Amino acid sequence: MNETEQYTALITEIIKKQSVILGPEIAILKARSVSGLQVDNDGKVTSVGDSPKDTLQNLVDQYVELSGQIVKNALGSIFAKYPNIEINK
Repeated sequence: MNETEQYTALITEIIKKQSVILGPEIAILKARSVSGLQVDNDGKVTSVGDSPKDTLQNLVDQYVELSGQIVKNALGSIFAKYPNIEINK
């Protein structure tokens, strides 16, 4: 899996996790507000833009702004599966 594919998979997992927590409409709406990020109606990422790292950070920031520490706790297990990808938690 190349780097872009890893970011795409990671971001898709985050959106799906947030869909359970926030509901799919809010989770997808928030994801679509991130510049460069394109998400289908099922929450699957179709594009991560030119800077996947920035896209990921912006998405996490959106969710954290909405739900705070709950998001950080919920995402910890997902990030553990992608040790090569860094993020400011």
